[in-house]
Amino acid sequence: MSLTITSSRLTDLHCSRCGSIYNPLIRQTLSDCCQAPLLCQYVLEPGSVRKEDLLTRAKSLWRYEALLPVIQPENQISLGEGYTPILSLKRLADHNDLRHLSVKDEGLNPTGSFKARGLCMAISKAKENGEQACIIPTAGNAGVAMAAYCARAGLEAVVVMPRHTPDAFKEECIGYNAQLIEVDGLINDCAAKVQALNQNGTYFDVSTLKEPYRLEGKKTMGFEIAEQLNWQLPDVIMYPTGGGTGLIGIWKAFHEMKALGWLSKQQPLPRMVAVQAENCAPIVDTYLGKQANSKYYVGKPTLANGLAVPRPIGEPLMLNVLRESNGTAIAVSENEMLEGLSELARYEGIFAAPEGGAIWVATKKLLRQGWIQPHEHVLLLNTGSGQKYLDNIKGKWHRK
Repeated sequence: MSLTITSSRLTDLHCSRCGSIYNPLIRQTLSDCCQAPLLCQYVLEPGSVRKEDLLTRAKSLWRYEALLPVIQPENQISLGEGYTPILSLKRLADHNDLRHLSVKDEGLNPTGSFKARGLCMAISKAKENGEQACIIPTAGNAGVAMAAYCARAGLEAVVVMPRHTPDAFKEECIGYNAQLIEVDGLINDCAAKVQALNQNGTYFDVSTLKEPYRLEGKKTMGFEIAEQLNWQLPDVIMYPTGGGTGLIGIWKAFHEMKALGWLSKQQPLPRMVAVQAENCAPIVDTYLGKQANSKYYVGKPTLANGLAVPRPIGEPLMLNVLRESNGTAIAVSENEMLEGLSELARYEGIFAAPEGGAIWVATKKLLRQGWIQPHEHVLLLNTGSGQKYLDNIKGKWHRK
């Protein structure tokens, strides 16, 4: 395929483990050299892309098109994703003696979650590369997003989902005309089913980090955080972590902005916190030295479907982010998650996904431990709307 580079400053792909270079103009999955995720590289000289140019751009993630992998603008498949608000959480902050607490509410994206960012990018690139059909293993939201963007692009979609996933996710996929396949187990079992279904390579597999482009959509959260906070980053970012593309992507965005001169070289980067469910906490266990890696980790279902990722392929990249940022990893119980959901709703009017409840409770735990200081700016990433999780949380609210 021959394309003329227009708005994108994409140069190539490189192996996240050894740095070997790959062609971004053809289908790519994991690197041939190391079977590791591939990462996009761009022209990042200072002044090559100016943050002042953003002032005239539409308020969507495509305002950063020069630092995204879609080469021809006509291949940008959009439902209006990105540029979600950062809201002050003053009542919760005051109640917990925090000076500066805020949330970036990704539940306001199309299809109700941050997955719209990654899947709009993956499906746009699939269209640009001439793909006809896509397949995904999912805990819920990613499958819904892929189905929606495939419908928008005119591509066939196959979604493989755990049987215990709330019906709202399944019905939405069916509504977008995706083929829905249900599997007993967690997302790793769905991934095995995808591999079996796609042995002949008919489908473009958009599994987490098994293609290079979902990460690029997720990194736009990092660009937006910096821009919306007037280029002054928070001290701590609390991130609900399953497959980890958002955690890795936000960190990638911060480094790209430093290279471009959008952020001062001297400006400290936030400490990144990976928040997981006690029912499925492979990154926490590896980070704390309880296991060498998550290769044989066995998880259980959780109210926060998106956190039920027992063997994430991006584990090495996530651990690098935590170590480079002087961050940490922490797990919360199902009851604590419900407590967090209740407080976000009662104090701030935000009906978050259980993942959002998890990050708020984790914040309180780290504050009690002294890891977070009362004067610091803490930013929560609520990754989705609670509407689709009603089957999970019905009748379980903490009432006070």
